[in-house]
Amino acid sequence: MIFRRLRGPQRTLAQTIAVVVVMGSLAWAAVPLYDVFCRVTGYGGTTSTAQAGSDVVLDRTMKIRFDASLGRDMPWSFRPLQREMEVRIGETALAFYEAHNPTERPVAGQASYNVTPYEAGPFFAKIDCFCFTEQILQPGESVIMPVSFFVDPEIVDDRNAKYVNHITLSYTFHEIDLPEEQALLAVAN
Repeated sequence: MIFRRLRGPQRTLAQTIAVVVVMGSLAWAAVPLYDVFCRVTGYGGTTSTAQAGSDVVLDRTMKIRFDASLGRDMPWSFRPLQREMEVRIGETALAFYEAHNPTERPVAGQASYNVTPYEAGPFFAKIDCFCFTEQILQPGESVIMPVSFFVDPEIVDDRNAKYVNHITLSYTFHEIDLPEEQALLAVAN
């Protein structure tokens, strides 16, 4: 190895630089790796996604509660249009959220989400959601945004989640930078 050829202070300096580079690389990779881990395992209430609804619908029902909040400095108003709904496990359901931009400028936002209790995360599947893409609201614009979901019937067989009767779906909208073409239009106006 290269460290064997170096002597004294040069060796210590090279090892220190190597440690800094490795730690920096690990820190840089931590967020995307943690995100992948959460999506795969449902850890921390991360939901799963599905291309279509479940083929199995059970007689057992689940109460779904809806929550909305805004990140720091996000100027929108944001709320669920329904506070709660009861769905059969496996049944595809549709819920709606409303967002409004009261400012005089276009604002882009991205929603982060989770479910509680955390044990239900892997079994809460979204088919389509406004949270999959960034949202851009023009000055004074209001939008109704849908989320299509189902609770996977496998929840009744999971030793940690089978006793769950209520699931809370929470979204937090954060302001993000406008895409370049939108930012140029905003400056031109």
